[in-house]
Amino acid sequence: MPKTQRLLRDQILSDLRKDQSKINIIYWARQVGKTTLSDEIIRELGMKTLRINGDELRYNDILSSQNRLKLESLVSGYDMIFIDEAQRITNIGVNLKILYDNFPKLKILVTGSSSFDLSNKVKEPLTGRNFSYKLYPFSFGELWQEYNDFELEQEFLESFLIYGSYPDVLLEKNIVTKKQKLQELATSYLYKDILQLEHIKHSDKLLKLLKLLAFQIGQEVSINELAKNLELNNETVNRYIYLLEQSFIIHRLGGFSRNLRKEVSKMDKIYFWDLWVRNVIIDNMNDLENRNDQGWLWENFLINERLKASGYDQRYFSHYFWRVYTGAEIDYIEEYEGKLHAFEFKWWNKMVTAPKSFMEVYPESEFQVVNRDNFMSFVK
Repeated sequence: MPKTQRLLRDQILSDLRKDQSKINIIYWARQVGKTTLSDEIIRELGMKTLRINGDELRYNDILSSQNRLKLESLVSGYDMIFIDEAQRITNIGVNLKILYDNFPKLKILVTGSSSFDLSNKVKEPLTGRNFSYKLYPFSFGELWQEYNDFELEQEFLESFLIYGSYPDVLLEKNIVTKKQKLQELATSYLYKDILQLEHIKHSDKLLKLLKLLAFQIGQEVSINELAKNLELNNETVNRYIYLLEQSFIIHRLGGFSRNLRKEVSKMDKIYFWDLWVRNVIIDNMNDLENRNDQGWLWENFLINERLKASGYDQRYFSHYFWRVYTGAEIDYIEEYEGKLHAFEFKWWNKMVTAPKSFMEVYPESEFQVVNRDNFMSFVK
């Protein structure tokens, strides 16, 4: 497979090349390619760089010291510092602020796997001093740099829906090896890292919650029902869902409601940022032809890729699903430039029309069916 360039690469390089660059922080979960991308950026810049792994204890004392002289002794003689897995370093935000304020010529590049940990540690100290980037797993838009539409659909679509888009897994051709790598990821990421978040007391409940959510993708989720099923209170379930969001496992889609009392808006839909997580949790890695959940996988995939593409392009809009209690619904809505753009997702190439009740209330809206004939323009 040709080497696919990550879409964030040029953007980060551009900032680091400025005379007074900001602190560049690359977020996302383990194994999405943060270190690989950082290595490419470092090679391209050709600067003398101090590389630090946040797991190495020998650096933790200095990088958590809040002592300018200690920090100076660490970075002296270097043009750039790269800190990998920075969330593991105590008080990293305050110390990055000291480096930025006292060594204006020093380039700073940082990665972090846990949004929950790192954002809390850097948000306040680094206000106005940093650029943060989300490096998603591979997107169709990134692969499009090397492949045409036919090749993308034939070689990668099913893999995205079943095995996900983590680079090391996506590029693996052997199915048995793919599954082995996913099991390793699940063991190190799902069942180790996540369960350590906030010292989770009921790890078995968190895993059961993930499984319940996995069976409900594309459906509205009731916190009350989840809480009853898990024998937990609503507050704890909401907290667990928040932690899973901050760990880049899931994301929510709220209901759109503006003009009709019968519009559903109190419950969210929850999707998985990468479908391998969902499929491993429910222990279903079957081919698409041997599944009965293609429609749910398709919907989750399309929303993921749309959010990846808009994130990289810095296109910002509100997004929702729409449903009324009488049953009419629309899978996905975007609101931008004062207009609603509605989309219905169909795995089979079936054409449908917009719900009459929706168009009557929002007559200026646009409506489109996204199926396998036309989805490329939607996800790139």
